[in-house]
Amino acid sequence: MRFGQFEIIPFVEQAFKLDGGSMFGVVPKKIWGRLLPSDENNLIPMDTNLFVLKSGGKNILYDTGLGDCLTKNEMKIYAAGGKTNMGAGLKKIGLMPDDIDIVFLSHLHTDHSGGAVKRDDNRYLPRFGKAKYFVQEIEWNDAINPNERTSAVYNPERLKVLEESGRLELLNGDCEIMPGVRAVKTGGHTPGHQAIEAVSDGMTVVYYADIVPSSHHIRIPYVAAVDLDPLETMEVKKKLVEYLLEGNKAIVFDHDIDIKIGRLTREEMRVVVNKIE
Repeated sequence: MRFGQFEIIPFVEQAFKLDGGSMFGVVPKKIWGRLLPSDENNLIPMDTNLFVLKSGGKNILYDTGLGDCLTKNEMKIYAAGGKTNMGAGLKKIGLMPDDIDIVFLSHLHTDHSGGAVKRDDNRYLPRFGKAKYFVQEIEWNDAINPNERTSAVYNPERLKVLEESGRLELLNGDCEIMPGVRAVKTGGHTPGHQAIEAVSDGMTVVYYADIVPSSHHIRIPYVAAVDLDPLETMEVKKKLVEYLLEGNKAIVFDHDIDIKIGRLTREEMRVVVNKIE
């Protein structure tokens, strides 16, 4: 999709599954099951949707998916085979890993950061050798020092490779990444979770990652059980929905299996997500 000086292109890094209850929190299965039916193990289908923002010869990658360096435990958690579509996905839009200038990491859970590295001769290396990796400092510190609750979703051994490369950029709150593109610290899902907003020629496209992981989660109470501060997630989402309903705006979803880019409209008392091809 083109908007002004920008073009944003989605591709699926790989498919995976997560427990339906964990993705919808306090919402009963009788309700969310009509939106995303689960299998016999209560798992629902999800995608790791990645997005490339192109502008002025620069390429920004939004998150990196699961990648192909998953541990056996991670493959079990995400019901994933660990076969990444990263190379093919980039190639389809005319890019190679070294064409990526910035990797924007919304947070460092494995399904968003695992693909940031690759394995070479039994060691980890940054997958995007020429890119800078942007992450909130508080998120970095939490990921490198996980606690009992977060140790299953953070992998410090892989992440430290980014720091050792000298290409890690730690942010502190909201900041401009490049003209028309800014990082927005949201908190909620994790204390250091961040979003990215791109504005050009009167149109705005936002990526709020796991604050709104799918079009179904646009409903305010639909918050994943794994969010560390669900009330903060809800407050961020309330403001975001009203923001997206005004003017010329769109949102991209990190885990939706159908709608990758959508536009919000209000129909009577409901907020509806309309798919943008």
